[in-house]
Amino acid sequence: MIPAPGVFVVGLILIFGVVWDAFEAIILPRRVTRRFRLTRLFYKTSWRLWTLGAALVPSRKAKEALFGFYGPISLLILVAIWAMGLVFGFGLLQYGAGSAVTFAGLHPGVWTDFYLSGTTFFTLGLGDVVPQSGLARALVVCEAGLGFGFLAAVIGYLPFIYGSFSKREVNISLLDSRAGTPPTAGELLRRHSYPHGPDALRELLKEWEFWCAELMESHLSYPVLAYFRSQHDNQSWVGSLTAILDTCALVQVGIEGACERQAELTFAIARHAVVDLSQVFKTPPRVLPVDRLPADDLRRIRDTLAQHGLKLLDGQGADLELTKLRNMYEPYVFALSSYLLQPLPPWIPVKKGKDNWQTTAWAETSSVSRVDRAVVEEHF
Repeated sequence: MIPAPGVFVVGLILIFGVVWDAFEAIILPRRVTRRFRLTRLFYKTSWRLWTLGAALVPSRKAKEALFGFYGPISLLILVAIWAMGLVFGFGLLQYGAGSAVTFAGLHPGVWTDFYLSGTTFFTLGLGDVVPQSGLARALVVCEAGLGFGFLAAVIGYLPFIYGSFSKREVNISLLDSRAGTPPTAGELLRRHSYPHGPDALRELLKEWEFWCAELMESHLSYPVLAYFRSQHDNQSWVGSLTAILDTCALVQVGIEGACERQAELTFAIARHAVVDLSQVFKTPPRVLPVDRLPADDLRRIRDTLAQHGLKLLDGQGADLELTKLRNMYEPYVFALSSYLLQPLPPWIPVKKGKDNWQTTAWAETSSVSRVDRAVVEEHF
């Protein structure tokens, strides 16, 4: 067969493109600013199709469950696309080099080149297709080494992704009993109005300062983590981060002697994370269609906190300062919320309800003794 230099060059370009894209996604620990990326194109296209499909599901709970599948499934599909791209690229190299292989004593065609590439990449070593030329043998050796390294990188990549996800969710779960479900700034401050509450609030904001820094580092390097949903439908990393930003804004503007300095530090890193993540997902800041904190809700927050011994400063100056701080992050979290379809929390609970830790899948009217008795009767 006559060599095809053009096909050989196409194979080289394909292999280099896939290897570089996988290197940026798996190994490179920093944000990639290059405009075109295979991974970015994949997630932009697949997420759009996934959301269109989810829009056809009438049940809200089923829709949230469908969104919960996207992150893990997209990760596996992306790895499969990388593998197929490398197999196809090396098959083109073999074909461009003249298909210098034998199969059952016959001179094969292009499909045999792809078959040889697949068995070599996944290190099957069947031996039914044998390279004959020096270039064909060199390609087989290179592909076997690259395939082994690729599989090793993927094996190390997946546990890291799930470890980062689990680490992110710990603080979100802890926020449930501290700020309600979904978490709100007003409820978080109200629950820290006991005698030593300001000290506990300072420690909480310090923990969330570190959480925001870890979130920024992990999600900038591995944006797929942003698509992973929390365990409960009424919790999300976007909502929790927004509630912390709301809390820091209130503390900086209106509560004297609480933990203003720590609130400033946490607000700074949280806002930094929000802006950088907006750049990663190409979600420019958007004006909110509805004010998240109308005057009546702000008055309710002041009245509620006053009843619990916390004085939130009043006046036009405080309101203007609060609006200024809100404008620094609300357009960005709203853009992320709209893109990821994770709703933003209110500033105060809409209605009195139970936290996640107070609920159960069984009937709430059943007492523990009744449940235990039912279990005993079932087994005996």
